Amino acid sequence: MTKPIATFNPRNHVFLRAIRPLGLFTLMSVLVMGCGDKSSANKNEVSGKVTLGEKAGAGSVVFVTADNKEMTSPIGPGGVYTIPDPPVGAVKIYIKAAPSTGGLIAPPKGSGEMPKDGPATSGAGPAPPAKYTSAATSGLTYDVKAGKQTYDIPLTP
Repeated sequence: MTKPIATFNPRNHVFLRAIRPLGLFTLMSVLVMGCGDKSSANKNEVSGKVTLGEKAGAGSVVFVTADNKEMTSPIGPGGVYTIPDPPVGAVKIYIKAAPSTGGLIAPPKGSGEMPKDGPATSGAGPAPPAKYTSAATSGLTYDVKAGKQTYDIPLTP
């Protein structure tokens, strides 16, 4: 007599019994990772405008935290700056002057000469007065709170 051929039963298969708990673990891991940190939309951000009189400022805004870490943002067109994700708490602020280009911009590529109406200027605003170029002398401070906030920085000559 011949023995009947055993039929495949996945419930009794050794390999499948071993990985079944891993399947559940993997599924749970994917679900948990999918629920990742949604707080990135709620991070702190300070933005504002740097002005010197009626003109937009130039250079970079620097926040100095309580543990002396510096966070820098370039001052863009119109004097606008944004410091992404600063820590909550008091910061000292100073303005780093933009590097000097001598007021000139290189001629357009391939032309080899300056425009006939004279040299182009960098378009940057006025440099900050010397007292604003150091956290120790600027007198600028801000108390960062949670979330997005606006802090305009009016400089005086």
